Order: sequence, then C-alpha cells, then structure tokens
Amino acid sequence: MKIFDGLYFFPWDNPTANNCNTCLIDAEKRILIDPGHYHLFNHVKDELGRLSLTPQDIDVVIITHGHPDHMEGIRMFEDTQTLIAISSLEMDFIKRVAPHYGKALGISDFEPDILLQDGFLDIGNVHLEVIYSPGHSPGSVCLYWPEKKTLITGDVIFKEGIGRTDLPGGNGEELKESVLRLSKLDVEVVLPGHMEAVSGKKAVENNFKAIEDYWFAYI
Repeated sequence: MKIFDGLYFFPWDNPTANNCNTCLIDAEKRILIDPGHYHLFNHVKDELGRLSLTPQDIDVVIITHGHPDHMEGIRMFEDTQTLIAISSLEMDFIKRVAPHYGKALGISDFEPDILLQDGFLDIGNVHLEVIYSPGHSPGSVCLYWPEKKTLITGDVIFKEGIGRTDLPGGNGEELKESVLRLSKLDVEVVLPGHMEAVSGKKAVENNFKAIEDYWFAYI
C-alpha cells in the first residue's frame, strides 16, 4: 500500500497467524521497518517484488522492539550488506533477560550494526527522529518523519488501541507517558505495528484522545 511517494505500508491482515505490519521508506537509502516473522516473510518479499525490489536492495532494517513477530525476519538479511538497527536499551534488555535470543531467532551471536538512541537519525536523505517509547517493551522506539508528518509506532499505538503491558518488561505507567509524549507531535499519518493505518490530522488526534479516554483506565 502506497502512503505517498517514498513510503509504503505492508499491512498484515491474515487472521490465522500473528505477524506485524512492515513499512518501507524508498528514498536515497531504502529502509525497512519491522520485517516480521521469518516464516511469514514471503508477505514482505511479495510486496517488495511488486516494487521490483528484493531483500538485497534494502540498506537498513530498523526494529521498533525485540519481539519475534517484529524482528525474526532479520534472518533474511544475514548474507546481505543490509545494516540492522535496534535501540540500545532494547538490546540491553534482550541480553539481560534472554541471552540466547539470537540463537532462538536462528541467528547465532546476533549483534545489531546500529544501536539507536533517542534523538535524530539521518539515513541518506531521510531525516527521522527516534523516540524512546517504553511501556510495551523497555527499549521500544517509534520513528517520526517530521517532513512527512508520519509516525511509525510499532506496538505502542494502534488504531483505537495500545500494545499490551503484560509481557516481560511491560509497564503501564511508562506506556501512558509514551502515548502522551507522542500525542504532542505534529502527525497526519500513524502507521502501527498491527491493524490498519490512521490517516488525517483530525483522525490522528481523535485516536490519541480515544486511547487516553478508554485505555488509560486499564493500564
């Protein structure tokens, strides 16, 4: 699904298997965000193929957080020049609670090429802001593209929903703070890790309000 020139959204809408949505920024450098499960990667591969691209054409893969349904697909990039990026806080958490996680993913001695920090990130001609957004996981990040007023949220914010907080490292109060911080950005498109996109400034504002009015009472 083309959102606008240079940005594509590959939604996962198969109800029989859990997997995440994937985003592609097709600019001077090609950036793939959250490749999903390894065994379900054909979904992404097919979408790339429609754009005459292959995994070998991807310059950077960014992982919003370390859950398998978002990052297991990095195995597809083992024999490529693609750089893998994940937040330093999330990587610290993975090493602390799951030291053999890389082996479980099918990648022995997994180490990312880039450790993301809270702040600005330039990849080619794309200027992103990496925003630490804990709550669903301790080192989760959202990606804000100010030029396009687009927010890629991983499992922090969905359409009329939020990520669960009952997994290891989850924290309801931190998730509330993350949502409130993100709600202050100038956003016209929200691309979440699951479910459909939210488009239009008013729709985005209403979505933040609905989350605060309803879900904050439960976390």
